[in-house]
Amino acid sequence: MTDALRLEKLDTFLIALPIRRVHRWVGLDTPVGSGYVIARARLNDGSVGWGEAQAIKTWGGDDASRYGETPKTTVTIIQDFLVPALKEVDVRQFEAVHAAMNQTIRGYPYAKAAVEVALIDAVARSLGVPVYQLLGGRVRDKVALAHSIGLMEIDDAVAESVQVVKEGITTLKIKIGVEVERDVTVVREVRRAIGDAPRIRVDANQGYRTWREAVTAIRRMTEIGISYAEQPVDGIRAMAEVSARCDVPIMADESAWTERDVTNIAAAGAAQYLSVYYTKPGGLWRAKRLLTVAGAFGMQCDINGSAEMGIGNAANLHLAAAAPEISLAGTIPVTSTAEIERTKIAGRKYMDDIIKTPFEYADGCLVVPNGPGLGIEVDEEKLRRYAVTA
Repeated sequence: MTDALRLEKLDTFLIALPIRRVHRWVGLDTPVGSGYVIARARLNDGSVGWGEAQAIKTWGGDDASRYGETPKTTVTIIQDFLVPALKEVDVRQFEAVHAAMNQTIRGYPYAKAAVEVALIDAVARSLGVPVYQLLGGRVRDKVALAHSIGLMEIDDAVAESVQVVKEGITTLKIKIGVEVERDVTVVREVRRAIGDAPRIRVDANQGYRTWREAVTAIRRMTEIGISYAEQPVDGIRAMAEVSARCDVPIMADESAWTERDVTNIAAAGAAQYLSVYYTKPGGLWRAKRLLTVAGAFGMQCDINGSAEMGIGNAANLHLAAAAPEISLAGTIPVTSTAEIERTKIAGRKYMDDIIKTPFEYADGCLVVPNGPGLGIEVDEEKLRRYAVTA
């Protein structure tokens, strides 16, 4: 029998990259990318893997059912609980990895995701295969993108929308959930500026106070021309009320973290689409399971996230590459570095990154990397340059 692969050491780093512009949504009160957690795992065969967690203190599930994480909290959970729990685990056995982490502490999916991705990256590098091979193999080699228009002045939203369409984006995601008249106006003005061809989806981040308010807003936006509406309200029951009264599909994001959430959403008729990240379920392995359950209910999915840096972006790309259920354009970033600029604005969250070579971008899509592991190389000089303290 082959000797076990074990975790020898795991280091954590807090990183903040220079942002292109402030990106806001309802409920977010800290800048994205300010103190994301990077994990570096070294295995006993010398293989090294990388993971990332986008710790945001105000990000969680319906009715505060899941709690936000801070960078300091995430590092503490990783070093004090998860690393010791994995001491005797053969890290090639991904179910065993998750069982060990879940037995030592409940919750904290972002901390667990950072560790799990680092381990899967290291195992894949040890085997000389891309991560997507360990998730069932590749079903696509590129992933369509939806550029996110955050909460901003309407004139700025219109100008950015026009520019990213010129850069190849075919789907826009407009953040709403502030107030019905404001939200309808920004959707109308963006549609007027970009014409009929690009798709518009909207995302309220649970911002509407009641399902009736959400229905009013979505019906008016439907007349303008939206494809679907993401998480208009808090809670599966209220989502179901909206879904029953609107002519466009409803997407669940904050409501969908686990396979059980998916079954509850489907049973209630609360959403037809799901927004999926590798982080919300606690890692790539569990996210792949969630997607399989979604597929059983005929739900279409996208790959979404929280303004990932290059490592997290790579993880989401590999998940999307291996998941046939991913059929919708997702709002993951277009990574650029100070040396290699893929876009001026489209999908771009940061002015630099800690990976050396950003993913190829063409025709509104990111190309899935094919190298061993996540297919990235981390620039350790930039890891030091952009380090921050909790």
